[in-house]
Amino acid sequence: MTTFVDRVELHVAAGNGGHGCASVHREKFKPLGGPDGGNGGRGGDVILTVDQSITTLLEYHHSPHRKATNGKPGEGGNRSGKDGQDLVLPVPDGTVVLDKQGNVLADLVGEGTTYVAAQGGRGGLGNAALASARRKAPGFALLGEPGDLGDIVLELKTVADVALVGYPSAGKSSLISVLSAAKPKIADYPFTTLVPNLGVVTAGSTVYTIADVPGLIPGASQGRGLGLEFLRHVERCSVLVHVLDTATLESDRDPVSDLDVIEEELRLYGGGLEKRPRLVVLNKVDVPDGRDLAEMIRPELEERGYKVFEVSAVARTGLKELSFALAEIVARARARKPKQEATRIVIRPKAVDDAGFTVTYDEQEDLYRVRGEKPERWVRQTDFNNDEAVGYLADRLNRLGVEEQLMKAGARAGDGVAIGPDENAVVFDWEPTMMAGAEMLGRRGEDHRMDAPRPAVQRRKDKEAQRGDAAQREFDEFRPF
Repeated sequence: MTTFVDRVELHVAAGNGGHGCASVHREKFKPLGGPDGGNGGRGGDVILTVDQSITTLLEYHHSPHRKATNGKPGEGGNRSGKDGQDLVLPVPDGTVVLDKQGNVLADLVGEGTTYVAAQGGRGGLGNAALASARRKAPGFALLGEPGDLGDIVLELKTVADVALVGYPSAGKSSLISVLSAAKPKIADYPFTTLVPNLGVVTAGSTVYTIADVPGLIPGASQGRGLGLEFLRHVERCSVLVHVLDTATLESDRDPVSDLDVIEEELRLYGGGLEKRPRLVVLNKVDVPDGRDLAEMIRPELEERGYKVFEVSAVARTGLKELSFALAEIVARARARKPKQEATRIVIRPKAVDDAGFTVTYDEQEDLYRVRGEKPERWVRQTDFNNDEAVGYLADRLNRLGVEEQLMKAGARAGDGVAIGPDENAVVFDWEPTMMAGAEMLGRRGEDHRMDAPRPAVQRRKDKEAQRGDAAQREFDEFRPF
């Protein structure tokens, strides 16, 4: 049964905003009480937060679909809807958030670090908030916006100062068990360790973490063994420790060639591992043949520039020297790191001539596309079953300058206009006369401009009638009687 998962695909959905309420105050002897519809509540966010007590992404492997709650709709009596509850998802320290294309969205390191994976939708305004001196009793309210919806990938990269690398059965798990309080599985067969082990070591005044990477064999960087799956766990380390088996029973292996193979795999994997400081540990020197082999190859390794330690995890010899040497390297690496400064808030106001939207002509679709945060949000908030709401949208777009830009782009009455992304745009026939006189309203929920003749609609009806007449003539011409 799987107990460790370090990569999952998560499907997140934020809560939708609640709809605003269109209501009129009703009280005895007060027939004109005025609008009192409340605003809708905000949808809940989906938030990832680092929790030091979490060490695996197993929970999201079994339950990859996560959704925050929706905001409640507004009610009469100026009662606003309740906000949706945020969904907080704890993740391990060192979790990297990516999109489906592999782009890094966030690198979550440090207790309490958060990232909003999906933002809840805004609540719609009620008709009380939409009332003005000219529109005293709106017969509509704005709809709540849908929350963000999408897929993200979570990858766990263990936050360790020291990484132990080497062939299977080189003694990495035994070494980490005697250097720290970790209790990994230890047995006399290859690939005993199936997941990275993490331990905490204290050497003098320095406390650091140490981890091992299972399954490094030739071809690990291309996916052989378990190496490619777990090499990401050493990307954050300050020092790499090559654990070499001096008592291997395989005739075609020796510590020097093992070192060369692992170095090549680290180079092929990349990620900056080839530039990290290195130490070499000659393990299992308690075995007579192992001691002899260690003394034989040590000069060659030192000539290559490696600092070499002869240790025995079983006899517990050479461990103190190794522990303090690692602590010294980790302390130097920490001292070189730049100090974390408080995040400065930089305000970048928009240019005075920035309209906040663009108008482009799509030759393939033969229509004009309007893209921008405000017009797209306004379209999502509009109830197109309510004529007054549609007229209000037209007025907002007109005040924003959309009509003026459409005219400059060459649009004429009856041309198609699409507002929103290509796959989910609202398309309509543009009628400039719809963009003026919004305050000249009839009864609540109605807009007299909707009753006016619309040239584009009439032209479409005429074309459909012509096609119908042509089809009828063709049928009359070829019928056999």
